[in-house]
Amino acid sequence: MQEEAANPEAQVLSWIRGDRRAEFGDAALQLHACHFRHNTPYRLFCEQQGVGESVKSWRQIPCVPQEAFKHADLRSFPAGQTAKTFRTSGTTGEGFGQHHFRTLEIYETAVREGWRLAGMPRGPFLVIAPHPDEAPHSSLSHMLGVLAPRESFIAPQGVIDLARLSSLGEPVCLLGTALGFLHLFESMDRQKISLRLPSGSCAMETGGYKGSGRTISRADLYALFGNKLGIDPADICNEYGMTELSSQFYARGPRGLHRGPFWARAVIADPVTLEEVGEGETGIVLIYDAANVGSVVGIRTRDLAIKRGDAFELLGRDPAALPRGCSRSADEWFGA
Repeated sequence: MQEEAANPEAQVLSWIRGDRRAEFGDAALQLHACHFRHNTPYRLFCEQQGVGESVKSWRQIPCVPQEAFKHADLRSFPAGQTAKTFRTSGTTGEGFGQHHFRTLEIYETAVREGWRLAGMPRGPFLVIAPHPDEAPHSSLSHMLGVLAPRESFIAPQGVIDLARLSSLGEPVCLLGTALGFLHLFESMDRQKISLRLPSGSCAMETGGYKGSGRTISRADLYALFGNKLGIDPADICNEYGMTELSSQFYARGPRGLHRGPFWARAVIADPVTLEEVGEGETGIVLIYDAANVGSVVGIRTRDLAIKRGDAFELLGRDPAALPRGCSRSADEWFGA
């Protein structure tokens, strides 16, 4: 990658598409240097941490708190070159975070390649979430739109097309938020609808319940998929992502562990020292995402997880954290 490039999209894009001449550490360090030079709020944050443009290891790259996207313009290119801005919902009074992109090609490639590398289904898909036209600032809707064609979205204005679900003749992969699926199951109960999707159907759910007044374990949610739709819990995946990232982590089954693509790393760290915890210990999730070419590489989330080898067992949001905006806004769209 060209170190002097203000925003080395072409090099990162080639890497994600399979050019393995670059290593994660090298790519992350060069992006950090680029962001340090061209992203003033990030540079000030680094300097407050005693970190300069050059660091020896990607673990020395400062992780910006997730909520900083609500208060600073973390953009490593001129504002006039912005092609897209994704926003968190900002519906709980804390304001919304913004993630700016000079190009969506890297983001969309990371979505497709991350899905493929995780061994996720090829479709056909049915999406129970707002279409990108209905939620133009939602990174979740955009991600689902990258994976699925327009006609796959079956909940216009938040009204789920149950008739379409009932008339399927071939296996399908359902995509949506956890609360969106709860809304589906409750709608089926109210309308006394019972159905079984064709054998081989599967699902991907994302998002939690913080701020909704609802609490249900992943195992219990996946049991509902089995009871209501006939989908085996082992054929359900959870997607872990957020507006502030360009990459996703996936886990399969009710007790599955989350793993990301080769261009991203998750570190489970002590919330005070930010040092990586030991195997089986609990900490906060730090994400280093080399697909975040136009913003920052490192994000300090408010999520808790247990370190499990090169993966992590997601526990959920820090109880003191505010609801995550991306999936939360999708769920409010259903009136959940």
